[in-house]
Amino acid sequence: MTRARGADRRASIVRAAFEVIAERGYRGTSLAAVADRVGLTQQGLMHYFPTKEDLLTAVLETRDEWDLLHFGHAPPGDESAMTVNQLAELVDYNATRPGIVQTYTVLSADSVTEDHPAREYFHDRYERVRAGMTQMLERHRDELPSGATPEQLAPIAIAVLDGLQLQWLLDPEQVDMSAGFRTFLTLLGIKPD
Repeated sequence: MTRARGADRRASIVRAAFEVIAERGYRGTSLAAVADRVGLTQQGLMHYFPTKEDLLTAVLETRDEWDLLHFGHAPPGDESAMTVNQLAELVDYNATRPGIVQTYTVLSADSVTEDHPAREYFHDRYERVRAGMTQMLERHRDELPSGATPEQLAPIAIAVLDGLQLQWLLDPEQVDMSAGFRTFLTLLGIKPD
């Protein structure tokens, strides 16, 4: 098998894993179900991803890579460099990919259990995102509500983003994720371009 065909096969397996995880959650996902989705045997899939944890890691890394490709200027992996406008663009972008948002939401919720293989990933990611959000809000300190610090508002802003995603997934006709986030920024006193 050529290297390109192998990379294509890995990519199709990861896409299938996104779908299955979004439908069943991580614990309800099996290598056999993902293999079936792409027309492989479980042994054939294990040639590319020997364990379910390896596949989960690839799913999370791929999601981050897709964001990097879309945001060449200040990727979500470098939240400290992200501007308010870029964050609003990310919310808009996420509204175009419900399957990815659903998978991320399911995995982040699943990861709160002690033995979940993505627990460390999400712990570290939220720590990094809070730090980046704090730095982003620091650049708007003069616009923030009186007495509120960027450090206090950063976890609240992230909770708003995650909450809007969840509500949008449940009722996309009633919840406009993009408009909701921009309204939140206005409540903070920040006016995105």
